[in-house]
Amino acid sequence: MIGVTPVLAIRDEPVVIGVDEAGRGPLAGPVVAAAVVLGAAIPAGLDDSKRLSANRRARLDTEIRQGCGWAVAVVEPEEIDRVNIFMATMLAMTRAVAGLTAALGCETREVLIDGNLTPHGRCGDWRWPARAIVGGDGLEPCISAASIIAKEWRDRLMCEAAAAHPHYGWERNKGYGTAEHLEALRRHGPSPLHRRSFAPVAQLQLI
Repeated sequence: MIGVTPVLAIRDEPVVIGVDEAGRGPLAGPVVAAAVVLGAAIPAGLDDSKRLSANRRARLDTEIRQGCGWAVAVVEPEEIDRVNIFMATMLAMTRAVAGLTAALGCETREVLIDGNLTPHGRCGDWRWPARAIVGGDGLEPCISAASIIAKEWRDRLMCEAAAAHPHYGWERNKGYGTAEHLEALRRHGPSPLHRRSFAPVAQLQLI
């Protein structure tokens, strides 16, 4: 999914893109990456999505998507199991940046990525200058914006999935391995959205 404001859509100067992901650790659901180019009016209060209240994060999510250029890429559990979670994260980042740069139609000066690694040299389709920043989601506003978009997008997906798979409490735990989720796994077994390659799920399949 891609969103580009009219002002951003006619940019001809190189842009800086912020990238972050949500959902590396859960036992169920996709990993989601977001790429963001900030607009002229930067939303106030951008920060690491984990440090924001749910209400503040939701408001910022709306502001970012209305006033910035953004793209989201989703890698589903089946692909996570096939390539492993690290590579799935790198693929999601690559696809998000590819979608955004194609929509903007301008050169990219640099891609700033939260963490200590980038897809450069790991994904064949990655072709942009990239810099990893540890704790970047709390330091660089464009990465903060990406972290908010990614988390809100994934949370919505997990709440929707909870309606179809109500046993696991995903509307509360978002697929993470809480006591509630682990107990539901033991009682009901894994759903089609569980990551079979993750140890708690894989071990249950061997019992």
